[in-house]
Amino acid sequence: MTSADRIPPALTDPQVLVLFGATGDLAGRKLFPGLYRLFRAGMLPERFAVIGSGRHSPGTDGEFRARLAERVREHAAAAFEKDAWAAFAEHITFRTSSAEDGTELAAAVRAAQRDSSADVRTLVYMSVPPATMESMIGMLGDTGIAADASIIMEKPFGSDEASARALNAAVHRVVPEERVFRIDHFLGKEAVQNILAMRFANGLFEPAWNRDHIAYVQIDVPEDIGIEGRASFMEGTGTFRDMVSTHLCQILGFVALEPPVRIGAQELRAEKYKLYESVRPFDPQEVVFGQYEGYRDEEGVDPRSTVETFVAVRAWIDNWRWQGVPFLLRTGKAMGQSRRVVTVGFRNPPQELFGLADCRPNEPNELVLELTDEPEVSVILRAKKPGPELLVSDARLELRFDDAFPGVQPLEAYEKLLLDAMHGDQTLFTGAAEIERLWQVCDPVQRDRPEPLPYARGSWGPKAAEELAGDRGWRLPDN
Repeated sequence: MTSADRIPPALTDPQVLVLFGATGDLAGRKLFPGLYRLFRAGMLPERFAVIGSGRHSPGTDGEFRARLAERVREHAAAAFEKDAWAAFAEHITFRTSSAEDGTELAAAVRAAQRDSSADVRTLVYMSVPPATMESMIGMLGDTGIAADASIIMEKPFGSDEASARALNAAVHRVVPEERVFRIDHFLGKEAVQNILAMRFANGLFEPAWNRDHIAYVQIDVPEDIGIEGRASFMEGTGTFRDMVSTHLCQILGFVALEPPVRIGAQELRAEKYKLYESVRPFDPQEVVFGQYEGYRDEEGVDPRSTVETFVAVRAWIDNWRWQGVPFLLRTGKAMGQSRRVVTVGFRNPPQELFGLADCRPNEPNELVLELTDEPEVSVILRAKKPGPELLVSDARLELRFDDAFPGVQPLEAYEKLLLDAMHGDQTLFTGAAEIERLWQVCDPVQRDRPEPLPYARGSWGPKAAEELAGDRGWRLPDN
């Protein structure tokens, strides 16, 4: 497959997008700004309709559009233009619905489909609370909205293996798996997709991408913010289910999978599932939970809460490529800095030939992938330090994508994933089998939950988490 084969064709088929949770935070912060930017860039088809829906009406369509204009102006400020917004907003309407009654919404969807053409594609975006997901999906089937439609689902995809299986069964009663798009926005990030490019497009890395050359892998997603008013969500979900069973395990999948036959939905899903089958179920003895000091004083939090705001895991993959290599996963709230970074540590040469200057004897070469909105790739290696003596010191090679590709504007994660769903491309979406297997990996920790240890706000978590990483420790901004 050539690079040209991977460029999606321009969208020409009419699209009807039904967006549940249209008055919610995600819709206002990501979905509508993303759709607007796609429209302004000419990436949406000439004929499309966006039907927002929810239990409570925001007023007339005009009032709903005016409210959205404020959110889009806030979150897509650089792209906001009054005329462009007015042209986009003409495509937006709102209809109330609930799990018990979708009659009005179903009529609006059928009308939008009739106004399009026989080749119209219908997408239903499910940004709804987990407790209502199954009943809402049932309503889609009962009203006929799901007929020939695709469903985009926001996490969480269940809360354990049993609930994930039940949810998948409910979905498959309404639409087949090939029309289900389980969205994990981390996989839409340019920097995360670059993991695949770094591995499989470079002969420098792929031959060394195994246990013979790699000593450890760290996947680190600390956040400096607290719960930011989301006490209800945190108390009901916790950081382990919110982050580890989803985002961190998906990144692990990209780092560790075997080379697929090609970069396509079926091939990537098959290789990720094979990898997850090899991931050893997490041992609660190799998991550290933490809770930041002051969490129980947050509004809406149980004063005796044992919910974890921090998780660190030492994971193992029992296959030929990775046997014996620790994969260290860490994430938490109210930590020292917000970061998204993958660190691949290479084994040191078997013999130390040079004297060392300004570096620790056990400091290995590292490949550091910063998965931020301004991604960077660094290689930490040793080079001769200038001077009369033959001493080596740590040096850093850097790839900054803004410098390497000047003037190229990447799509934001939700923009990329929305566009892929409109094309029917499941490559960056998660399959049912993967979800169920990951819950098998995670469920031992849920059955035997570690006691959350306190840690100070602005720190890097409990000391016990540092010990999981061994002598090398975690890569931090200052080292």
